[in-house]
Amino acid sequence: MAEETAPQGTVPAAPPVAAGAVPAAVEAVPQETKIKVRKPRQRSCDEKDAKGKLCAGHLKRWYDYPKDVAGKIGKDAEIYRCEFCKTLYKPDPQQLPHSFTLNY
Repeated sequence: MAEETAPQGTVPAAPPVAAGAVPAAVEAVPQETKIKVRKPRQRSCDEKDAKGKLCAGHLKRWYDYPKDVAGKIGKDAEIYRCEFCKTLYKPDPQQLPHSFTLNY
């Protein structure tokens, strides 16, 4: 019963990766998020990709954002995020905030 061992100085081969799977090293790289200011009455994303195609994703209010985003924008800020490209938008400073608009 001889065990197979790799000769000294060589590295054993990595296990094969399934088709369509992303290696863990690629997933661990954080993406740099863009932060833009919304234009008056803007409801869709105006970000363009590398080919110049408009994203046009719906801007949705983002309530439960991570702490690193809160450090960049501020605590309890009104943040909107594109549903497709995940670009962050701060509210237009000239518009009234949409938070707490029905306080009596």
